[in-house]
Amino acid sequence: MKRLLAVMLTVVLIVIGGSPALAASVTITNGTQFGGVHAHGGGVLKVGSYYYWFGENRNADDTFYAVSVYRSTDLQNWEFRNNVLTRTSASELASAKIERPKVVYNASTGKYVMWMHKENGSDYAEARAAVAVSDTVDGNYTYQGSFRPFGSYMSRDITLYQEGTAAYMISAADENRDLMIYRLTADYLNVESVVGNFWNDASREAPALFKRGSTYFMLTSGTSGWNPNQSKYATASSISGPWTGWTNVGDATTYNSQPAYVLQLGSSYLYMGDRWAGAWGGTVNSSEYVWLPITFPSSTSMSLTWSPTITVDAAAGTISGSAVPYYRVTNRSSSKVMDVWNSSTADNAEVKTYAANSGTNQQWDFRSTGGGYVHVINRNSGKCLDVASASTADGANIIQYTCGSGSNQQWQWVANGSYYQVKARHSSKCLALTADAVDLQQVTCSSSATDQQWSRATA
Repeated sequence: MKRLLAVMLTVVLIVIGGSPALAASVTITNGTQFGGVHAHGGGVLKVGSYYYWFGENRNADDTFYAVSVYRSTDLQNWEFRNNVLTRTSASELASAKIERPKVVYNASTGKYVMWMHKENGSDYAEARAAVAVSDTVDGNYTYQGSFRPFGSYMSRDITLYQEGTAAYMISAADENRDLMIYRLTADYLNVESVVGNFWNDASREAPALFKRGSTYFMLTSGTSGWNPNQSKYATASSISGPWTGWTNVGDATTYNSQPAYVLQLGSSYLYMGDRWAGAWGGTVNSSEYVWLPITFPSSTSMSLTWSPTITVDAAAGTISGSAVPYYRVTNRSSSKVMDVWNSSTADNAEVKTYAANSGTNQQWDFRSTGGGYVHVINRNSGKCLDVASASTADGANIIQYTCGSGSNQQWQWVANGSYYQVKARHSSKCLALTADAVDLQQVTCSSSATDQQWSRATA
């Protein structure tokens, strides 16, 4: 018997005779770093009773440090296993960027094969795919080199998909305008053929391909740098198409995340996303994770709903989300609460204060966007508290607007004695009442001004 100290350790996994104890259901909190797991942009491969999570581990300047792998039986408690690929694995990795590593097992060769996106350490001009192999899932991988598929196709964000003995690599090409599907050679070490480019000029990246029943789902993000955006998916009855057009899924920022991988657990499907710290000026290794259950309104449609926490039973193959907590936000000066006027669901609707009642237009979700900032989202409209026109001026109007990645929709809940100030990220100014104690505006922060002091209580 040996004890395994796990990252995010809440229990000690006892391994007897080489087999881990079966895990019970666990609760996973979204928008966290999972206790220092650096598997950003990664993917998961199940081997035996363990799930192996591979991903990016970067230096402070965001260059390649390692592809790290962790393992777990319950998807909550992760044990670091190895840096399976490092800067010393090959000379071209000494100064490089390695992104979105994915691993599949080739039963005919007995090799674990890793594909990844490779760039030099300073820009994204190379746009190459890279391959590495290992005899064991968490052993040292031997680097096979990097290339552009068929010598000419650019290759950036990638994923792998395996079905039977066939394996496919999907990657963004043509400056991210196209999304290519390649069938791999029998040994999985090269591309054999182009299955298709079904999304010419679509500008989609971060692909995650999975199959449910007889339907293939291609989940992607838009291209907006580190900032999150609206995810979309397409479906097909064959990997070679025809594929449908794009359909939105999740909210306008995919709950402040970007797809990395979709993991199947029994008949359930888990969305695994990255909340990139670059959106708030942080390093990749400061990024957070967002995991959500995928639901299916029909055999050819999918849905993502926000949950602050999820409950996962890996053995049973079940995933469920938690209820969103909503709050009334009360001003100290007026004792009235933050309210979307006339229960409007429209963009640009005024946010004012009003006597507390049971209306959902007075109920707000404080949802992390990372880096200590939050979206303040109205329950009735699903729209975000917003400083109109991203103004930085004193007296700028406060409205609701469709949630996006703008810093004029990101707020800090800052302690001020027993109350709090609500501070706009883009202007560093505070939410306050106007002179008539109805309209809301932003003003220069003052710790003594009671019209800038707020409290919140569960609705």
